Amino acid sequence: MLGTHRNFVRPFSSIGIGDVASVGGKTAALGEMYRTLAPVGVQVPNGFAITADAYRAVLDDNQLWPRLRQLLEGASSANVEDLARRAAEARALVATAPLPTELVDQIVAQYEVLRREYGDDVTLAVRSSATAEDLPQASFAGQHDSFLHIVGRDALLDAVRRCFASLFTDRAIQYRLNNGFDHFAVALSVAVMKMVRSDIASSGVAFLARHRDRLPRRCLDQRDLGPRRSAGARTRRAR
Repeated sequence: MLGTHRNFVRPFSSIGIGDVASVGGKTAALGEMYRTLAPVGVQVPNGFAITADAYRAVLDDNQLWPRLRQLLEGASSANVEDLARRAAEARALVATAPLPTELVDQIVAQYEVLRREYGDDVTLAVRSSATAEDLPQASFAGQHDSFLHIVGRDALLDAVRRCFASLFTDRAIQYRLNNGFDHFAVALSVAVMKMVRSDIASSGVAFLARHRDRLPRRCLDQRDLGPRRSAGARTRRAR
């Protein structure tokens, strides 16, 4: 790839729901929210995506594809101990693989953008986003790792490597085996965004319908007031 520029990083402002193949379902949704809601005053945390092509480049540049294929060949969800051994070796290969220099430079450049927007000590959420997430027939929810309260360049780069490696968690491998997914047809993107600090203020999620009983004109508001403290859930009437 000498002399060829590879673009591995995209700001949320350039991402939409049609970019699932490049950034995964989670990050595509985040980009769609930021791109459409931030301009009208909704406070959506800014961030950027490290694309699935970056994950593939890490494996390409470090010649990991054959070693990973050999490790996972013959893996069976029926043999938990053997699967765990294979998974641990696969994660170690990816987590210790050097990131391409151009990828590091692009991550650091976007990190500096967030520091200028939110301050030098901005705290980050670094979130895995697989290209097979949130599909109609499979969710992959909770299969891959995300890391919170990340501060600083070195911690960010380490979290990115660990996100890439989490494509080979025991549970992710077993889920793919059980649902007929090719381990190497799924790639992993990483969302890097300003951390919503529940220990400083609050965070939560609003469902557009009461998911238990699906009452009309109701939304469910669930909030977290920080570590080990919860405000519980409150149902509100939609107007």
